[in-house]
Amino acid sequence: MLCLPAFIGDVAGMPEPVPPDTDVAHGRDPYPLSGRTVLVTGASRRGGIGYAIAGLAASYGASTVLHHFQPHDHAQDWGADDLDAVVEAVRQRALDDAVVTEIGADLADPGGPARLMDAAVDLVGHVDVLICNHALTGQDATLGEVTAERLDAHWAVDARSSILLAQTFARQHDGRAGGSIVFLTSGQGLGPLPGEIAYAAAKAAMAGLTTTIADELGDLGIRVNTVNPGPVDTGYLTEDMWNLVAPMFPFGRYGRPADPARLIVWLATDDAAWITGQTINTEGGFGRWRPRGRS
Repeated sequence: MLCLPAFIGDVAGMPEPVPPDTDVAHGRDPYPLSGRTVLVTGASRRGGIGYAIAGLAASYGASTVLHHFQPHDHAQDWGADDLDAVVEAVRQRALDDAVVTEIGADLADPGGPARLMDAAVDLVGHVDVLICNHALTGQDATLGEVTAERLDAHWAVDARSSILLAQTFARQHDGRAGGSIVFLTSGQGLGPLPGEIAYAAAKAAMAGLTTTIADELGDLGIRVNTVNPGPVDTGYLTEDMWNLVAPMFPFGRYGRPADPARLIVWLATDDAAWITGQTINTEGGFGRWRPRGRS
């Protein structure tokens, strides 16, 4: 029989072993974010991932702050949504005592992240969860055509603003339980993003910074994770595009906004209390390297 030294388990500062299941609450709380406030950036369209995140967070009991920058939406082919309708649709999923509100802010402005966080705190008192869903759409190019201006534009929105939002989030956080940040990246580490040099570079920065920011904020009780939502139809998918990529999806469909939203909101709950510093892909088995036209 193996005899262990008597001091094993009695090392100074080492916690006593926890008996199995003594720290696990059995059963599932239907409102795991009740009493907490979630700030979701880029939540201005009912067809978008941000809206799906906000609605699910509200249904989990959270007060929800929806960030938007409608001039960006107006510049896209799909146009801007009715912001009042967006907010009301989220409110319909919220608990009666929860707050659902919106704040407009240009996150390309270096001062935009701080102003957004300050405005959110003024409205709701404290932000428990920050979900950086926003991104710059378009204004990109191949390596041969990309310019310094395009690189800077995507860096400002897709990376710099999320870093500054995390900074201001940490400054207002008072150490209460449930502090969580979720960044969004893209699939740039899994396969090419043709014609999107600036976007891919900025999103790669967020994935690369995740462990460092998680380490810095761990002492404050803030968890930090990053999610790659994979290809999600937020209004841009055409029939021709689908026919091209259909063989790459084993479940026979494209991603929907609710698909990544479920993972992202779960990461904000206490069920994910032991998860930090991770970059997680949720792509429905998307096979980038599967030969085109092969079923």
